[in-house]
Amino acid sequence: MVARAYTVAFEGVEAKSVEVQCAVTPGLPAFSLVGLPDKAVSEARDRVRTALSSMAIALPSKRITINLSPADMPKEGSHFDLPIALALLAALEIIPRDAVEGTCSLGELSLDGSLVPVVGALPAAMTAAEAQRTLLCPKGSGSEAAWVGSAEVIGAASLADVVRHYTGQSPLAPAQPGEVTKDDSGRDLRDVKGQERAKRALEIAAAGRHHLLMVGTPGSGKSMLAARLPGLLPPLSASEALETSMIHSLAGLLDEGGINRTRPFREPHHTASMAAIVGGGRRAGPGEISLAHNGVLFLDEFPEFPRPVLETLRQPIESGEVMVARANAHVKYPCRFMLVAAANPCKCGHLTDPARACSRAPVCGEDYMGRISGPLLDRFDLRVDVPPVAFRDLDLPASGDSSAVVASRVMAARTVQATRFKDAPGIHLNADAEGEILEDIATPDTDGRELINKVAERFGLSARGYHRVLRVARTIADLEVAEKVSRTHIAEAVSYRLSGAKEM
Repeated sequence: MVARAYTVAFEGVEAKSVEVQCAVTPGLPAFSLVGLPDKAVSEARDRVRTALSSMAIALPSKRITINLSPADMPKEGSHFDLPIALALLAALEIIPRDAVEGTCSLGELSLDGSLVPVVGALPAAMTAAEAQRTLLCPKGSGSEAAWVGSAEVIGAASLADVVRHYTGQSPLAPAQPGEVTKDDSGRDLRDVKGQERAKRALEIAAAGRHHLLMVGTPGSGKSMLAARLPGLLPPLSASEALETSMIHSLAGLLDEGGINRTRPFREPHHTASMAAIVGGGRRAGPGEISLAHNGVLFLDEFPEFPRPVLETLRQPIESGEVMVARANAHVKYPCRFMLVAAANPCKCGHLTDPARACSRAPVCGEDYMGRISGPLLDRFDLRVDVPPVAFRDLDLPASGDSSAVVASRVMAARTVQATRFKDAPGIHLNADAEGEILEDIATPDTDGRELINKVAERFGLSARGYHRVLRVARTIADLEVAEKVSRTHIAEAVSYRLSGAKEM
């Protein structure tokens, strides 16, 4: 008779159910593993055999066959160790078969039989809940998986604990969700001296999830401003936290099962590869844009990124998802993020200072910013120049509102948007609005319409640029708790769109 256990194989953020079948039949002693396993799965035979030996369980002198079904689905990762061991123990009648069949399991086995935490416990718990099965996983992954709530999660420290649990000798208690971690960085917007216009742009970007580009000389405070953006954003909702944590679970970024309600803030170095930014690699894993889902992707030294890497951002910015296509895998990841970029005006960084600029100014500035293509620049809703701050001004008292005050206004504006778009599928904030919905919510008054038409004609705004101005104007109106988009809202939105000498 064939014993069955269940586990999952990962395809992006989805966990596909896999049936682990074990048959112990007469014949020459052998332990074979079939069903398209990769090297890590194939090595499970030795880990399982040694772990059972450490528990004084000897394998019979028979032929043991493990089949991973469906056989045409690639199986990758060390998390197949535990379900293979369970299927084998059930086939040897050491633990009840019906209990094993009602369980979805994953976990890596050490040679002494202890269970090692693995990535992907959260999406695995979602699949177990859909199949109405209990999830069995290593103790270190239990508090992470328990956040699903609709599935019972059992965390075990070793294979011996699993055997005692199934035989009724020492049942294991269900795992509890891990503590929610908090961001205690203490960075406040008032730490940045001056730069009131940049602070205002940061508030607008946070309120509507608008993409922001800051251009300024070295040391003007661009990175300081970006680092304080997480303090302006509202915490993740329950559904957003679960969705974001599923991606982080696949990447192994959840600490001790604690799901973070703070929005992600990712800041990769400009030497990052295309696979690191967009996703890919041998297992087509998530990239930085997916790890920043529902949060912020900060790209410092923006023009220094390889141009092919930057160009790959164009489609994900618009669609909110990315398809990682490889020869052996086509995986889709969500990537609804806010892009914040910082750049120097030229290679030396002192284009605006005649006393310090290089001899190639202003051509060097055009060449440097020319590394960013026009279509990519067109996707930034806000562009703000960040001038240098005089050292004498650094001794002045802090100015402007604190992060807490700005965050309260951002939260109020996002609450208005959540109510506005509650019946619009796929639209969460003003940055997502398009078509008739955008026309309904952002149609300006007569003076505002006249102004934006003049600007569009004078500067040759693209259709995308025209609509992005309307979205930003709608966000500015939300921050002022105004029902109608007026001329002043349009004027401010246009000032950010056309900031600097180059129209985006």
